[in-house]
Amino acid sequence: MPTRVAIVYNEPIPARYGAMHEEKAILGVLDEVEAAYHALEELGYSVARIPLVPPLEQVREQLKRLEADVIFNLFEGFDGEPKTEAIMAEMLFGLGLPCTGCPPATIALAQDKARTKSLLEISGIATPKYQLLSPATLGTFHLSYPCIVKPEGEHASHGLSEESVVYDFAPLEKQLKKISQLFGGQALVEEFIDGREFNTTVMGNREPVMLCISEIVYSLPPDMPRVLTFAAKWEPDSLYFERTQAICPASISDAERECIARIALATFKLLGCRGYARVDMRTDGASQIKVLEVNPNPDISPGMGAARQAESSGYSYNQFIARIVQLALERR
Repeated sequence: MPTRVAIVYNEPIPARYGAMHEEKAILGVLDEVEAAYHALEELGYSVARIPLVPPLEQVREQLKRLEADVIFNLFEGFDGEPKTEAIMAEMLFGLGLPCTGCPPATIALAQDKARTKSLLEISGIATPKYQLLSPATLGTFHLSYPCIVKPEGEHASHGLSEESVVYDFAPLEKQLKKISQLFGGQALVEEFIDGREFNTTVMGNREPVMLCISEIVYSLPPDMPRVLTFAAKWEPDSLYFERTQAICPASISDAERECIARIALATFKLLGCRGYARVDMRTDGASQIKVLEVNPNPDISPGMGAARQAESSGYSYNQFIARIVQLALERR
């Protein structure tokens, strides 16, 4: 009897993100599920799709009836509730079955971007200076301009636009109010560094390895900040999309590659990542690599960052998916 794999994912219900015209990012999970499903079938597994919808109590009952040998976790959080990604991982890992990707504590830590950056600083891994701010605490701002204002707990570039990079107080106040209203609570404000931008996927458990490095190359007009906005990822008709390109493998020296590998692997281990995760980095004015954030269980759709890096590292897409399952089985 073939090994039974259950692909668990959030059924897209674009409510809040739809109001911001950012529903394309959450609809993308369906492409990811479709690709993984066909790869697993071709690999000889018996595969079932398990879409989940809120409330959480209903999900708990649904998971109790799950018949599978391995869980392929593609759950990205319910619409407008990013913290449910870690809650769901805890439920899935609690079933006692091999489960792909990072453990729940790692997902929760990475979603708390300020806590992640604090841990990086304490551990000697460079990251841009930052503050958690709300409109009520704006008076405590003490960073150097330019700054970038981000949602504190989102991913997929939600809330990032050309206006996210601010150069003085008035736009900072405006953007902080916007992000606080749309995403609730505080925003992460960090000093914006405008050097080369890299990311790489790390795979493994006790002995992780880094896949090929990508560089995000911008050919934008001088008045547009070089930042990976929501439009750059999800809006094909936008100038950001047209003028933002991922180059893999990145054109870097051996010394630069070794430096990025050392930082990526150290960050992966520091956050307790397992399975696979992506580390995003940028260079400052002194060419020092600084970690921007960590993305546990990043998008593995064909053509996206992780799959592209796996292909450049010698994996076919099916081999990449097989490796993800193998790493879950290793942790049994």
